[in-house]
Amino acid sequence: MHDNFQINFSLKGFTSILIGVYFLLGSYVIKTLLDGFLIDDNPAGMMSVEIIEFLVIGIALFVFLFSSLALFFAGRRNSKRFQYKLWNGKTITAFFKYFIGFVIMLIVLVIIKNQGFIDYLTPTFLVLYGILLFVFKNKERKQLLVLSGLCLLLALMCILIPSYWYSSLSILGVAHITYGVVVK
Repeated sequence: MHDNFQINFSLKGFTSILIGVYFLLGSYVIKTLLDGFLIDDNPAGMMSVEIIEFLVIGIALFVFLFSSLALFFAGRRNSKRFQYKLWNGKTITAFFKYFIGFVIMLIVLVIIKNQGFIDYLTPTFLVLYGILLFVFKNKERKQLLVLSGLCLLLALMCILIPSYWYSSLSILGVAHITYGVVVK
């Protein structure tokens, strides 16, 4: 058995495509829910702000969960195909980095939400996601720098234009899909 992190938990190919689709679907559902909340005849217009907030947080957590499961199952499939150990020293370290990064991202986003800076949620998420991608970049996968840079550029656009959040998340989803198609 080899100790190879490069094969396990890689963000390329079909995994990146799935994560991009999850970003697209999650942002679309959130946008539809928020637009429906503003329309009087829509069933979402009858919900309270707390319920809408709970649903948006739930959708975001499902996007994270499904993205994490896509990484895990692709890593498991690759480890079986190449007969590597799935959980070795490098992958356990990477898992803890990933988990700690998610917890930090969640804590920062909750603090920003509770302080009332709603317009800065998406830019903060994009900056933290870009940093998370940068942390998992290695010498062979320098293309992740493009996704990290795109996250920072989209975060800047969201700071300048707060209503650009939906477009930014959609662009990030399309960028993941494109990355998955190009990098195999």
